[in-house]
Amino acid sequence: MKKKIYLLFILFLFPFNVYSYSSKIIPGGNTIGISINTKGVMVVGFYKIDGKYNKGNPELKEGDYITKINDININTVDDLINAVNTYGKDKLISLSYIRNNKEKETNLSIIETEDTYKTGLYVKDSVTGIGTLSYIDPESNVYGALGHEVQESSSKKHVDIESGKIFRNSIIGIERSKDGSPGSKNAKFYNSTIYGDVIKNTKYGIYGMYSSKYDIDDAVEVKGLSDIKLGKAYIRTVTKGEEVKDYEIEITKINKDSKLKSIAFKITDKELLEKTGGVVQGMSGSPIMQDGYLIGAVTHVLIDDVKSGYGVSIITMLNEGDKLVN
Repeated sequence: MKKKIYLLFILFLFPFNVYSYSSKIIPGGNTIGISINTKGVMVVGFYKIDGKYNKGNPELKEGDYITKINDININTVDDLINAVNTYGKDKLISLSYIRNNKEKETNLSIIETEDTYKTGLYVKDSVTGIGTLSYIDPESNVYGALGHEVQESSSKKHVDIESGKIFRNSIIGIERSKDGSPGSKNAKFYNSTIYGDVIKNTKYGIYGMYSSKYDIDDAVEVKGLSDIKLGKAYIRTVTKGEEVKDYEIEITKINKDSKLKSIAFKITDKELLEKTGGVVQGMSGSPIMQDGYLIGAVTHVLIDDVKSGYGVSIITMLNEGDKLVN
């Protein structure tokens, strides 16, 4: 039976890629709040008006980004509402949108009901959530977190970033995982304590420049997949408040053919299992340590076996973060 898996940014001088991340990297582990403003207004769903969906002609799809209405720039939901209220009386608006990095146009009917103009669209201009900081490069101040991309929760579509930030939060409770139903961390946000910006959202995590304080003495060496051993390792994460702790895991498989799920592991730490039941949402990005080296970051949980999960190689994340400064 196939197991279900859940997710929890060069110059060519030589005939090979040259990377400039530091020889020693600071492991993360602290839980972070993440706030991202989208490029334009993202379509995340549709609702019926008089029993019918209103998707435009050509049709809009979930994950499209509305950028203009009748040549008026749309950056926020308020911009969209104001434009619809201005042009709704025309019953038909010209709408520009981006899909797969290509600009397109459609005509959207505006329906007036009870003195209100309706579009039939559910939209967002920002997303907020929690994850775990994976690393900080002390030479460039580039950080990486999550280990996988940020998706909009209802549409499951990749979020294109206009701007964003990571900030302080504190874990106030955990909904435990059980087979078939991954749990999650619950956090209190401290939006005013900003740790850095968010510049890139990639399939290997989010990346930006870290602007808060850190201790350079915490830096450790890293290891690639060829130097990782099966057996004992640790994930570094937060289960209460802001206390970062190491919890024992067992690395069960190393998959060099998959960048995103290159390290398979099983949680063996009794304390962590008692607190979380297994891998939980919000744990994504938690550093994976072995023999004092930083080797990867948590990315996925197996839905049918929540004690088990996958991690991305830290080298993959460092190479991605390195593109910010090269």
